[in-house]
Amino acid sequence: MMEPVLRVDGTDASPYDGKVIFDKNKLIWNVPIIILALFLAPLTFSFDALFLCISLTYITLLVGHSVGMHRMMIHRSFKAPKPVERILIYIGVLVGMSGPYGIIKIHDLRDWAQRQSKCHPFFAHTENYFKDIFWQLTSTFKFTYAPKIKIESNLTEDKCYIFLEKTWKWHQLIIAIPLYFLGGWSWVVWGTLVRISLSIIGHWSITYFCHNPGKGNWDVKGASVQASNISGLGFITYGECWHNNHHAFPESAKIGLEKNQLDPSWWFIKGLYKLNLVSNIRLPREKAFRTDLRPRR
Repeated sequence: MMEPVLRVDGTDASPYDGKVIFDKNKLIWNVPIIILALFLAPLTFSFDALFLCISLTYITLLVGHSVGMHRMMIHRSFKAPKPVERILIYIGVLVGMSGPYGIIKIHDLRDWAQRQSKCHPFFAHTENYFKDIFWQLTSTFKFTYAPKIKIESNLTEDKCYIFLEKTWKWHQLIIAIPLYFLGGWSWVVWGTLVRISLSIIGHWSITYFCHNPGKGNWDVKGASVQASNISGLGFITYGECWHNNHHAFPESAKIGLEKNQLDPSWWFIKGLYKLNLVSNIRLPREKAFRTDLRPRR
């Protein structure tokens, strides 16, 4: 059994003490994009642009964010040769949320805080939906006693990922320029501004509802936040809505563990495996190693 991924050292740190403050990097990226999308989308609407937006949003989130960044890079639930690994993570960068190191920090600090006996509402998502979305899109949490986070050297010393972390915002031009020549400003607006807005708002919306009370079979012992499974959203969330499963078995490349729990990201990973593009696929650990879990009655 592979050891769990542990990047956060919470010694003498507090997941509760601190305050939510504005993050200038989030503000100057997320807010203008969303405002421009709201203003320009109606002016440039066409059905082909709408179809383009839906297709690009789905593909980049599934392949890049869910498979590449979340299940592979963050949780190491499968391995890929370096060229495949870089392609998957690059597609994740094109989602427009952050660079590879930024995504790891956002995820791992939140995951660490949620698994403590008490954590701040910023991490627990216990405020109302609109306040939480506002926080996630515009703010960060300033710890009074901050944990330390150390990302693996195979990522931090990779020149490709160093470059992507520094330049991730500019890679939207890789999409925007060809879209302009193929479909004009309508395709640019819907293929970049609207797509990015849908991606980041959709991501944090699913995160919010998956971390509020709901269905699930497992509780993580000692954790202040217990995740939920959201029925009916498997296909449009790439399987990420089965979040109670994921909190219980973060090592698993398969998140939709039960019958009728659709998991498109898992289907994609299986497809890569059949093409010999990935290996060492991990599934939920055996019962003997589930001492941190408590089955729900």
